Amino acid sequence: MTALWHLTGSPIPVSPAEPSPHGRRFDTVVVGAGLTGLVTAVLLTRAGQRVAVLEARTVGAVTTGHTTGKLSLLQGSVFSQVRRHVGDEALVAYAEANREGQAWMVRELERLGLPIDRRSAVTYVNDDSSLDSLERELEACRVAGVDARWADDTGLPFATAGAITLDRQVQLQPIDVLAALAAEVLERGGEIHERTRVQGVDEIDHALEVQTVGGVVAAERCVLATGVPILDRGLFFARLQPSRSFVTAYDVPEDRIPRGMHISIDAPDRSLRTARGTEGETLVVVGGGAHTTGRGGDTVRTLAELDAWAQQQLGAGPRVTWWAAQDYQRHASLPYAGPLAGGHGRIFTATGYDKWGMTNAVAASLAIVSQMLGGRLDWADTMRHAGPGIAGVADAVRVNAEVAAHVATDWTKAVLSGSGAEDLAEGEGRVVREGARPVAVSRVDGSICRVSAVCTHLGGILNWNPAERSWDCPLHASRFSAKGEALEGPAVRDLASAAEHSERAENSKG
Repeated sequence: MTALWHLTGSPIPVSPAEPSPHGRRFDTVVVGAGLTGLVTAVLLTRAGQRVAVLEARTVGAVTTGHTTGKLSLLQGSVFSQVRRHVGDEALVAYAEANREGQAWMVRELERLGLPIDRRSAVTYVNDDSSLDSLERELEACRVAGVDARWADDTGLPFATAGAITLDRQVQLQPIDVLAALAAEVLERGGEIHERTRVQGVDEIDHALEVQTVGGVVAAERCVLATGVPILDRGLFFARLQPSRSFVTAYDVPEDRIPRGMHISIDAPDRSLRTARGTEGETLVVVGGGAHTTGRGGDTVRTLAELDAWAQQQLGAGPRVTWWAAQDYQRHASLPYAGPLAGGHGRIFTATGYDKWGMTNAVAASLAIVSQMLGGRLDWADTMRHAGPGIAGVADAVRVNAEVAAHVATDWTKAVLSGSGAEDLAEGEGRVVREGARPVAVSRVDGSICRVSAVCTHLGGILNWNPAERSWDCPLHASRFSAKGEALEGPAVRDLASAAEHSERAENSKG
């Protein structure tokens, strides 16, 4: 499972291991080396700041490196959702934020000499019963000043019930973008350190101490560019709906290749675009299978359903590669970019891009840097202060009720589960009981892995994701490898091994 962007993208430059950032002081520490983190670092280094970017894994390891890479103002049904949740004023501000994010990125592509792949964006529906949703989206676009229109020709090789389109949008190779941004950060004296997991941020004497696995990094300010904030201040984990989707790439006959960037807003959920393969060939990238992280069920079957759809609708050949991405929607339907509660104006965060991070990440970086440097962006102020509205409150109540239900039922299942896992086939995982302790057991690459089945964030019981061979938390979307390594989400600590888990349980009794 390797994203096409990683297979075909440019090498990304980072800082050497020495000097280590530990024990040193920076103006700003940026946590996370995706698009939000690197755009923020570029903007701050251009302003003359000393910046260190700390990345728990590698640059582009999480959402940016696994996106579909669409830099588009036509965004499925997002505009009508924003309008329903927070009204027309906030909708206009959201559109302006995305317009500025898109324009900034296009200017950077031009400056860097990177290709600007202009395409028409198309939002379509599969069934006549969904035409009302499409009409609401078109009306919301008009209110927002986005010049979408009904599409007479979708450019798809299969029938749809209706579609709207917007010309001159852009599709990106996100790893190439990250590589260019990283190079500028380094050229301007900034630093990018991989394999440097941040576990906390403390305020000491009106400065910050950023706690990493390897030591402390001091800073005047900190920006959490981690998808979901890794600090629980502000309780963002309870105000976000996580979603995980699969993305696949196929060889498709020339006469059936879609030429635009397409997305459906009814079932089946599908996103389409083209991209270059490792030999320069044109591939069709298909996204779909969205589900709440940790509640995806048989994800292997979900991938097979994407294959079957691509074969039926596009005449696709065997899958070339596949990957998955995770994103978050706020219950207010608007992204958040601003100060973190309890951070005394020194800690900032950005989240809630709802799968449209190519524009929203840049807009969030512009908003945060403007606040940090004493500037003002009216659209950013409007978005930051927009309330969730009745619809958003109802969504929050529903989602958190689902989380509470999982806490109770999953722990009950874990306590009542059997203790045997000897019959696990390759790629299978299961939560079993050892004494009173839930243990996550899986068989990967012929070896049995045994780790604690309890999420290190807030104690949810993990579920096995058979396609990605990971343990995913159904509460707030933390994810762990089969060996227990924290991969993404709000959790910042690895799972204990089964032996360590047992020892800690015994010690707690004493």
